Amino acid sequence: MPRRPKGTKSGPPRRDGLPGQDEILEFIRTSPGKVGKREIARAFGISGPQRIDFNRLLARLSEEGALSGDRKSLHKKGGLPPVAVLEVTGRDEDGDLIAKPAVWEEAGERPSVLLPTRSARGPEVDIEADIGIGDRILARITELAEADVEGYRFEASPIKRLPREKRRLIGIFRAHKNGGGIIEPVDRKQLRSWSIHKGDEGPAKDGDLVRFDLARKGRFHVPQARVLESLGNPDDQRQISLIAVHSHGIPDDFPESVITESDALKEPALSGRTDLRSVPLVTIDPPDARDHDDAVYAEPDPDPRNAGGWVVLVAIADVAHFVRPGSRLDREAQLRGNSVYFPDRVVPMLPERISNNLCSLREGESRACLCVRMIFDKDGNKRGHTFMRAMMRSAAKLSYQEAQAAIDGRPSDKAGPLLERVLRPLWAAYAAMAAARDRRAPLDLDLPERKILLDEMGRVAYVVTPERLTAHRLIEEFMIQANIAAAEMLEQRKTPVVYRIHDQPSKEKLSSLREFLDTLGMKLPQQSTLKPGHFNGILARAKTLPVADLVNEVVLRSQSQAEYNIDNIGHFGLNLRRYAHFTSPIRRYADLLVHRALVKALRLGEGALEDAEIGRLAEVSQQISDAERRAMAAERETVDRLIAAHLADRIGATFTGRIAGVTRSGLFVRLKDTGADGFVPVSSLHNDFYYHIEAQHALVGKRTGETFRLGDTVEVRLVEAIPSAGALRFELLTEGKKGRVAAPHAGDRNKFRRRRGR
Repeated sequence: MPRRPKGTKSGPPRRDGLPGQDEILEFIRTSPGKVGKREIARAFGISGPQRIDFNRLLARLSEEGALSGDRKSLHKKGGLPPVAVLEVTGRDEDGDLIAKPAVWEEAGERPSVLLPTRSARGPEVDIEADIGIGDRILARITELAEADVEGYRFEASPIKRLPREKRRLIGIFRAHKNGGGIIEPVDRKQLRSWSIHKGDEGPAKDGDLVRFDLARKGRFHVPQARVLESLGNPDDQRQISLIAVHSHGIPDDFPESVITESDALKEPALSGRTDLRSVPLVTIDPPDARDHDDAVYAEPDPDPRNAGGWVVLVAIADVAHFVRPGSRLDREAQLRGNSVYFPDRVVPMLPERISNNLCSLREGESRACLCVRMIFDKDGNKRGHTFMRAMMRSAAKLSYQEAQAAIDGRPSDKAGPLLERVLRPLWAAYAAMAAARDRRAPLDLDLPERKILLDEMGRVAYVVTPERLTAHRLIEEFMIQANIAAAEMLEQRKTPVVYRIHDQPSKEKLSSLREFLDTLGMKLPQQSTLKPGHFNGILARAKTLPVADLVNEVVLRSQSQAEYNIDNIGHFGLNLRRYAHFTSPIRRYADLLVHRALVKALRLGEGALEDAEIGRLAEVSQQISDAERRAMAAERETVDRLIAAHLADRIGATFTGRIAGVTRSGLFVRLKDTGADGFVPVSSLHNDFYYHIEAQHALVGKRTGETFRLGDTVEVRLVEAIPSAGALRFELLTEGKKGRVAAPHAGDRNKFRRRRGR
């Protein structure tokens, strides 16, 4: 019989010896920490053949809506885990703090959590003195038996306040003539201003980005802002990214000790390395690239046993030689996690002496590299690979456009001499590899990437969609194959791997996607295990529809987020069993760890992964995954701010766009030309009550039946632009269509919103 956790009710015994649904839910509810599949199995003594039935039981509970979360963290559907990170968002009328979960992956709004001033809590935490609006806390969550009179379902007891520096209070200071001023928001989720009394403005000048603190004064602790630091003026040339850098706490200045250490580095000798300097490896990058960390070469395989096959070399800058474990450079790189790329500048992971010099594969200069030699047959199947530490010399620095033009019959003076000897073999090898990729059928999303081009003043000059060339696909596939080879080699040598994993979509997201596709007359198979090919069939059909771009985006939203992890579950999007990042150690710490692991596994010399690092790989993987999400958010917000500034002098202008999001509060509209997102509040719609029909992704007028739905093409007028927050507000000019969505059920009566008087 399984060992049931103390305090749980046994109920009638099951013939299979597994716990019942109530027992599992009770165990999750009463456990003091994170509960996943492993913890439940251990608690109930489930092992051996029982695990198959146990996995089926959990899957059934998830499908029925009783459980939510992933394999490492399960909780009751619609509930919160026993311990969670909360964001303090406000106060209620009694002065008690209100918080919301920092992470909420279920449909609908985040639930509010009450932090009662008089509740039992850890002795080290004083709610009155230690916690305020804007703070993040780690707290124990108690689910109330039933919602209280204010509608709260959860109460929290703080364990500790998380460091404030991780969530800086940042704003734009606007000075008053007689001293003091206000702070404008830089977060479009919290569009409110903070007042600054005379004498509390510190060193700030009008228009400066400032870091501020909130002092709580008076009986109800009304926040009062005080400037702590001036961070520069975002209106100055090429400085708009300052806001994202500081609001996300991204380190942008290297400590002097790190610079000193990088300046002392010396180039390695050829001794102990394979000499590839006579091999015409080339770099192919964007025309404005400043660093070049990968080079490629291909030639027909001379082995008669592989007729029509190819030898492919991918050489990557040997960052592991220069950035050693435990060094100041290493600690700083780990803290940053990755480089962050903004339209107006780059915040690098490594100092310029490394990223733009020692580890940049410059044309005509000898550089240390870690190279993988891969053998492919005529059908693009990889037959083998070897890794070597080498010295190379790039034969040419080419842009994607330059390399493609040469293949298309328009060679430049630089590319012309390389056409037959280097470029045509690269393209021929890629043709075979592309055929194998097509058979593998990775997820084939078609989402054009918009690129912002700035003028000399750092303002938006153009928003363009660069053409997707074969040259782009070639480099992408070569890098993917090198990453696969790295993961396979490390597994073969039984060396720890930091995998790049991508889980399959959750059941909740698939359910939402199916509902959306049903409105377009398309069906996603109902089977429990889907493959990327199933989504590709939907995407192929969507190409014939006017909403093809929207279908691509909704399919993208349904996917899980990729991350770094030492536990391999494969990469769903690429349809690969094993995958690790190897090809960009200049800008990603994960790749540097993989390089060190290869050096250790293959005994390639100094700079190998150390035993002390191995014990921390799980923790570091989580840290760099978080840094990646931070970088993505910062990059996205900077683009929003640049475009909002670009449109700020066009208030009153009309634009064409598509409805890209539907919520109870209103509509998100994406403009056709710039890709900018703006909001249409439901209160600004026509004089009617509007139901939010979530399954149909629509707002429906109660009286008129007027419907606004995801994917609809609409005309909007720009009403407001707040560049500092990247926020745009639109007025809808297009009338909604009628009769497309069924009237809401009686249970949805509380989901309407009404136009307010203007």
